[in-house]
Amino acid sequence: MLHNSNILITGGTGSLGTALTRRILNDYTPRKLIIFSRCEYKQAMMAQEFADYDNIRFFLGDVREKNRLLYVFDGVDYVIHAAALKRIPALEYNPTEAIKTNINGSLNVVEAAMECGVKRAILISTDKAAAPITLYGATKLAAEKLFLAANSFEKTAFLCVRYGNVLASRGSVIELFLKLKEKGEKFFPITDRRMTRFWLTLRQAVELVLIALEKGQRNSVLVPKLPSMSITQVARAIQPECIFNFVGIRATEKLHETLIVKGEQNIFIVDLETKAIIPYESKKSYSSCPNKYWLSKNDFRKLLNG
Repeated sequence: MLHNSNILITGGTGSLGTALTRRILNDYTPRKLIIFSRCEYKQAMMAQEFADYDNIRFFLGDVREKNRLLYVFDGVDYVIHAAALKRIPALEYNPTEAIKTNINGSLNVVEAAMECGVKRAILISTDKAAAPITLYGATKLAAEKLFLAANSFEKTAFLCVRYGNVLASRGSVIELFLKLKEKGEKFFPITDRRMTRFWLTLRQAVELVLIALEKGQRNSVLVPKLPSMSITQVARAIQPECIFNFVGIRATEKLHETLIVKGEQNIFIVDLETKAIIPYESKKSYSSCPNKYWLSKNDFRKLLNG
């Protein structure tokens, strides 16, 4: 499906976009892989990394500009829409910017994909879109609704993938814990000892996107089956001798991570090991607690190391 095709990634210089680029160029032979993003410096660094490939292209631009999207989407078969503003405190303070990029920008992607005859477009969403309590989550939920509703009008297949914490991603609590360990700090800030989260690796996130691209049904939201772990166990896995410094939960945080809200429609669970896609029973939510699957500290260390 991806062989001899034209693929475009918005926000392609981010962590996910870079990892997707490595995987696609290593495992497939696309005619062109187009990286679309705002940051010329990141594009220059990425161009150096992939200098041996003659089928990668870089386009500067912003998803807020539909005319630019129409230009770069011309002839594209598949779009992975990863461009978004994500920093929750910054977006609470600058709500109009979040709306312009995450909502209006996603609408531009939808309209450009339809007008240019894109075969399939995937939105990269977030657990924050499930029962959102932040502006960021609300904008991503709106983006999901825009993508799914577009299936009523055109031949382009629109669908979403939704996941949460990626191990050691920029700005994550794991990154903070690793830095504290490196500095020899003993006190680790913990919001609440009851807090739990789902965890997946960047490799698994890439796998989820590719499964959605190749096998996902239009008008669906794909969610990975994931193990959970408490934040205290995460801290102990990184630094067994750490001392907990309880700082209290922030107003925008949830005690447990929710990937699916009771009553949601068109939701599918993806088993990343078997690549099976299973319809989800809408009568219940899917949360990091309770959960059938839990990570041990050794399992977590294995994931963290690669």
